Amino acid sequence: MSDFLTLGIETSCDDTAVAVMRGEREILSNLVSNQTEDHSVFGGVVPELASRRHQEDIIPLIRKAMSEAGVIPGDLSLIAVTAGPGLMGSLLVGVMTAKALSQGWGTPILGVNHMEGHLYASMLADPSLVPPFLCLIVSGGHTEIVLAREGRNYTLLGDTRDDAAGEAYDKAAKLMGLGYPGGPLVEKMAQSGDPDAYSFPVGMKGTKKIEFSFSGMKTALRTTVERIKKEGGELPVPDICASYQKAITESLLSKISLAAEMTNVRRVAMSGGVAANTALRNGLREMGVARGWEVYIPPKNFCTDNAAMIAAAGASTWRRGVRMDVIAPDPSLRM
Repeated sequence: MSDFLTLGIETSCDDTAVAVMRGEREILSNLVSNQTEDHSVFGGVVPELASRRHQEDIIPLIRKAMSEAGVIPGDLSLIAVTAGPGLMGSLLVGVMTAKALSQGWGTPILGVNHMEGHLYASMLADPSLVPPFLCLIVSGGHTEIVLAREGRNYTLLGDTRDDAAGEAYDKAAKLMGLGYPGGPLVEKMAQSGDPDAYSFPVGMKGTKKIEFSFSGMKTALRTTVERIKKEGGELPVPDICASYQKAITESLLSKISLAAEMTNVRRVAMSGGVAANTALRNGLREMGVARGWEVYIPPKNFCTDNAAMIAAAGASTWRRGVRMDVIAPDPSLRM
């Protein structure tokens, strides 16, 4: 695999990402075109707008990524592209572009599950992370815990009954007029707040099920904000954000702890956009030290959507002998 070159393409949501990788770990280029400014005025991602921006950005970004990596089409061994889950229009742009390039260049193509890509983000960041391990994948669209075993053997241990943690952050920020995306804005405000000022309910707390629920927490937040406004008081945004962040963090950490207890797996990783949250990162590290876990948390730029993780997943899958066109990948990961 030392001379194996993979072009990775990721367009599952609102970030257009392209990467070129040698082997399974050497990143030659890793570029992202971010659409946050376009969607912020709407308070969230607009699917049609996202797909149109992907169409505008993807070819120039591929040219730039290949130029930066110093490769030409004939050098490529594989094109790995996110095949799902994600926004249908956004996925279609990436998949159809990859198919066109595959036919034009005569390069094999492989569909990658976006969630599997997040698993590889943690392994890509730290070569010492090897299966079996637990991974908390937590983002705006997903909140789940996966047990990864050798040979792409994945078991979905549990996910959310309703909303994802990232969506809960976005709705909180919108409710308090902070803007979009909500996670970083709530975290910033929480830095100067009191996490014990308010008590928000933690869904599924105390149960022996590896499941999450954030709908009750969002309802409690809305009730609190409306009550304070009705009473004519000034909204203590930092305190509310700090307390809300504490509740979400407690929910996530309690279930990864339960998963470790139930499986007796001591390697624990985390990925996805919400994994960039400092309170969550620190909390997982502290829990790992207290319980003797090996904790793996990728750099923040690997937590959010990127194409390096897709290229790594594709190259590793190809090395294991998997040959397929762009189809719905491994069903053991949430689609």
